[in-house]
Amino acid sequence: MAISFKLVAAALLVSFLVCHLSLAEEADIVDASQVSTTSYSKINCGGECRRRCALSRRPNLCHRACGTCCARCNCVPPGTSGNQKLCACYYNMTTHGGRRKCP
Repeated sequence: MAISFKLVAAALLVSFLVCHLSLAEEADIVDASQVSTTSYSKINCGGECRRRCALSRRPNLCHRACGTCCARCNCVPPGTSGNQKLCACYYNMTTHGGRRKCP
């Protein structure tokens, strides 16, 4: 009886460690060079959204959505698309339909 209890406890411990390690590998790690030093000051949303929406097929829609997201999050990801995980607030904003709000 004592051996089976120890075996179950060991199996649970090993499974917990495996799950923890697999989740740790999936997590995005941001180094200090990717963190904006101006995160506490207000950014120029108009300029940042112009840059972000420069290649958009629907620039008016892109500017409107980006402006809303920038005003709420004070952050716009680098580049013209993608990289949304660098701004957590920007990345997590969704529409009522569950789609990503921010371009």
